[in-house]
Amino acid sequence: MKQKQPLSLDGVHHTVPIPPGASFFRKFLAFSGPGALVAVGYMDPGNWITSIQGGALYGYLLLSVILLSSLIAMLLQAMCSKLGIVTGLDLAQATRKLAGRRWSFVLWIVAELAIMATDVAEVIGTAIALNLLFGIPLMMGVIITLLDVFLLLLFLSLGIRKIEAFVFTLILTVFLIFAYEVMLASPQMSDILQGFIPQKEIFTATLTGQDSALLIALGIVGATVMPHNLYLHSSLVQSRQYRRDPEGMKEAIRFSILDSNVQLSFSFVINCLLLILGAALFFGHDPEQLGRFSQLYAALENPNIVGHIASATLATLFAVALLASGQNSTITGTLTGQIVMEGFIELKLPPWLRRFITRALATLPILVAIYVWGEREDVIEGLLIYSQVFLSIALPVSMIPLVWITSRKKWMGEFANSKWLITLACLSTTALVILNIQLIIEVAHKIFA
Repeated sequence: MKQKQPLSLDGVHHTVPIPPGASFFRKFLAFSGPGALVAVGYMDPGNWITSIQGGALYGYLLLSVILLSSLIAMLLQAMCSKLGIVTGLDLAQATRKLAGRRWSFVLWIVAELAIMATDVAEVIGTAIALNLLFGIPLMMGVIITLLDVFLLLLFLSLGIRKIEAFVFTLILTVFLIFAYEVMLASPQMSDILQGFIPQKEIFTATLTGQDSALLIALGIVGATVMPHNLYLHSSLVQSRQYRRDPEGMKEAIRFSILDSNVQLSFSFVINCLLLILGAALFFGHDPEQLGRFSQLYAALENPNIVGHIASATLATLFAVALLASGQNSTITGTLTGQIVMEGFIELKLPPWLRRFITRALATLPILVAIYVWGEREDVIEGLLIYSQVFLSIALPVSMIPLVWITSRKKWMGEFANSKWLITLACLSTTALVILNIQLIIEVAHKIFA
């Protein structure tokens, strides 16, 4: 007898009721939530450093990269919603069925490394925020982040709806802080709008590897389109009690995609605010003096750099938002780790143990870097940027199976991707693979030159 496929995130699977005969708005609220947990990954500390540095180095030019990345993210997350709702599998489970046991182990390793890369950004962001707010040394701040395992246990006991509400509150906090700071910075609206139009200069610089434009651009893509979010979203959409018939699935797909697009639009605005802040306050200044969190924190207090808006309150709000951003991703990282481990290699661990192992492995390279080079923020934040670039390199490993599976009627039936969706997804994947190859060549040239 064939063994039944285990449920994805069985603790929350099919636990959120959908009120029958409810209005459009009430149904939307019932389906809303997974999009917020996914959107968290699009505004973690990795986004901060790449977006702010992109603004400081290139002004508003890279707004077009954020826009393109966000549109690709919306496309991919919509496919994840369809995959989870129609097949009853998350992306890790579906990929295992497609690739077989041996290749699934390799893909699991890549997925775990991507989760660790995300964790590196969270650990660094949290440790630096603790240092800025309370003067805690970076080494101690990194160790403190190991204690979030206990915070996680509290969150998981509250239930998925309360977790979603808490996460959305933190997202709103980050948004309000940066909207306020950008408003004080008074950027030129005409320059911002022009930044959303792809400019020849940035593409020339990117394709030639000039001035590290490719590194920053791919860092933005990696920080915006997060591989682990594809696994997470395909599982979380199954937490709703939608009807498992064609009409019920059609309705669930419609509301899940709407939820995802609304929340990702929110994260798109926040990422734009980050880049606009970097451009409005720091473009034209020496990037070596403004490329790190502590320098940005100090600059917000310095009237010689940001003018009359400089204040300790502004700098403190920046650090508070950084702390909120780092903590916000803790829950989603844990859930994703559980999904990929159970989906790819069918190994189940208690969430606290799973989280502790992942966080301990993520902190190891940071602790080694601090031990070897001391508490040098240029080294620590260099790890953060390269972690985002690794995410961009790892992205096709999850994109390709997602596009392939959701485009096959054998898997999806009437819900298979249309031809124009397949075309867009293939173009996005191909472009990213080409840019990744260019990045590998550039980095190899710098190492061996």
